[in-house]
Amino acid sequence: MDGQTSILEHQGMTLALVKQLLTSLQIPYDNAALEQAFTNVDQASANLRPAEWLRQVLLQTGLKNVAPVQLAWRRLDQRQLPVLVRKGDGWYLAIRETANQLTLIDAAGTRHETDDTELQDALVVWLRAPSHRSADTGTTFKGNLATRLVWRELFRERGWLWKIVVATLLVNLLAVGTSIFAMQVYDRVVPTLAYATLTTLVTGMAMIILLDWMLKTARARILDSLSCAVDKRVSQQVFEHLLHLRLDQQPRSLGTLAAQVGGLDTVRQFFSSGVVFALVDLPFALLFVVFIGIIGGAVGWVYALLLPVALLLGYVTQWRLRALMRQQMMRSNERQGLLVDTIRGAESIRANNASWRFAQEWQSVTSSIDGYSIQQRAISSFSSVSTSSLSTLAYVAAVVVGVWQIEAGLLTMGGLIACSILGGRVIAPIAQSVQYLAQWQNVRQALQMVHQVLSLERDRRPGQQLLLPDELPEEVALDRVRFAYPESPVCQVNIDALQFKAGERVLLVGPVGCGKSTLLKMLAGLYRPSEGRVRLGDADLWEIDPQLVASQVGYLPQAVQLFKGSLRSNLALTGATSDSRLLQITRELGIDAIAASSPQGMDLSISEGGEGLSGGQRQLVALARVLINQPRVWLLDEPTAALDSESEQRVWAALQKALRPEDILIVATHRPMAAARLATRVIVMQQGQVAKDGPPDRVLTQMLARPAAASQMGKGGALDVV
Repeated sequence: MDGQTSILEHQGMTLALVKQLLTSLQIPYDNAALEQAFTNVDQASANLRPAEWLRQVLLQTGLKNVAPVQLAWRRLDQRQLPVLVRKGDGWYLAIRETANQLTLIDAAGTRHETDDTELQDALVVWLRAPSHRSADTGTTFKGNLATRLVWRELFRERGWLWKIVVATLLVNLLAVGTSIFAMQVYDRVVPTLAYATLTTLVTGMAMIILLDWMLKTARARILDSLSCAVDKRVSQQVFEHLLHLRLDQQPRSLGTLAAQVGGLDTVRQFFSSGVVFALVDLPFALLFVVFIGIIGGAVGWVYALLLPVALLLGYVTQWRLRALMRQQMMRSNERQGLLVDTIRGAESIRANNASWRFAQEWQSVTSSIDGYSIQQRAISSFSSVSTSSLSTLAYVAAVVVGVWQIEAGLLTMGGLIACSILGGRVIAPIAQSVQYLAQWQNVRQALQMVHQVLSLERDRRPGQQLLLPDELPEEVALDRVRFAYPESPVCQVNIDALQFKAGERVLLVGPVGCGKSTLLKMLAGLYRPSEGRVRLGDADLWEIDPQLVASQVGYLPQAVQLFKGSLRSNLALTGATSDSRLLQITRELGIDAIAASSPQGMDLSISEGGEGLSGGQRQLVALARVLINQPRVWLLDEPTAALDSESEQRVWAALQKALRPEDILIVATHRPMAAARLATRVIVMQQGQVAKDGPPDRVLTQMLARPAAASQMGKGGALDVV
């Protein structure tokens, strides 16, 4: 038995753990086939990396669509739990039972509580199953994507629908009981003063009222729970879609984009309010017309003739409101964008005395929105007043026709009163629905806004079969790459061929706007080339799973962004780093001085955008994130632009210490001399193309010689003129 146990494992990865992982991920497997696959893997496979070894086992088991991925814990998207993690000399199944509780389960089933900091450098093997892939690639719809998404989530489980339908039907049928009660009282109790009959009728009505209350309460709770669940699922899908947008296709107005995503609040409020009940009750107006016809005969024709008039009035109102709502929503988005721009650029606005211009633009947009709002209220008010008058007209006409029916002996006084009560259930819901349908126009526009977000292209195509290469990349290369921003004729990058080999330390230099930053963003997988391909190792970068790209590529943007939280949370943005490494990086970069200057230390509060820290301090924090993650490919865009000379030297020293011999470093900088001692290669870019490419001593010498020669020529020219 001990011999068999030693066979059924690889570097401590036991059969029991693999079974637990497959079961946790709900991946069906043949138990006998899995055990046989473990046994069949020969001892020559002992030198394979754990992910490759497990891949062979799964292939022999018949699980061809399940791909193991190996990466460090600090680079793991923890939404992909459970995974296998190696801690010390053993393997464990890592699961997250609560938001703050991470549990490791060994092969024997023993549970161990831990936290992210203890696993920062731990090896992880994650299984990408078909379910993961389909969940990550988004949903493909036709038509309005947001509307279809909401409807799909509404009817994911249809049990609630029948409950609502039955409850609504009973509620409306019970409403008929009120009219019958009035008819019986006036026709039988009042003429004879039969109090026993009255007692019986009142008892029955009490039961009806209680049942009506219970049904309406249950119906409201069902719909409230449903709206919350749908809002949670839809908003999560929209937010995750937003996180995976292609950045080069993202709208430039942040205010508009935020307003579009925020449109889901309008949808949630609509479904969680009493609006839905009013609209659900609307079809029962026809049922009440039938009951009025049964009780009052010709009185039913009064409501049958006026009902289409009320419906036509409501339709015309919505038709007139539709265009106004759309225009108001567009202007509201513009105002939201203006507000965001004003808040973000308050310093520049005041420094340039431009407050008056922004105030004038705000006033103009607000006046336009108010104008649309006044028109909407006028239309809604006209419709509401007209429908109310129509309801009164229906009541008067019903009474007149009822008198004729009484005279002819076809209707009693109680029957007329019953018809009047039921008549209020015919026109009144339409009057309410006209107002509620105005809210529906807001919902339609909100769904259209969310649709515009969902229509934006994601970084990976839906249903794309993503690659998961096991080998670490030995090079990064560009083949016939062209890039231009949407709706722009300018080609920002135009490179036929460019390779970066393992161990190279490359400086990208060139004038402002030459394409350095755009090139780094393409190498980082943030911008997709308009033409050509970017290769990470042997695979197209855009065909590799994004999580694997993020585990191998580290990117420091030129425009540093910090987030609301603490200094520590901004340093360890993924939340998976040990305190010792965090303190080491902060000491090497001088960030410990920031913490030491505050009584809060590493818990120093950071506001949105990093307010409270200087530009140089923000840059150091962002650089520390890359150092903490220890990528294979380092892409740094102006890492020392906001730093003084002392901090700059500290940064280069920390980078030199952190870089491993096989790592690739690419730095875009306007100060190449400070990093020259670290560089093995310098690339000069001009107008999106590579102008020079060579060793630092040759390229930098030529760059320095050119300004000197130009200066000398200028002096000579002056002498010649004299």
